[in-house]
Amino acid sequence: MSKWSRNPPSEKRVKLVLGVVAACVVLVLIEKFIGWPEMLTLEPRPRNPVKF
Repeated sequence: MSKWSRNPPSEKRVKLVLGVVAACVVLVLIEKFIGWPEMLTLEPRPRNPVKF
């Protein structure tokens, strides 16, 4: 905090960080309430498939 008080970040940087945090919060809320799209879900595959 003392470093920030001596040399505060620019207004652009603060806006950038807040924008990134806001975008992450929006994505988490969309995923929580709407769900993950089925087309973006990978199908689980066995690690060692046995072929006969």
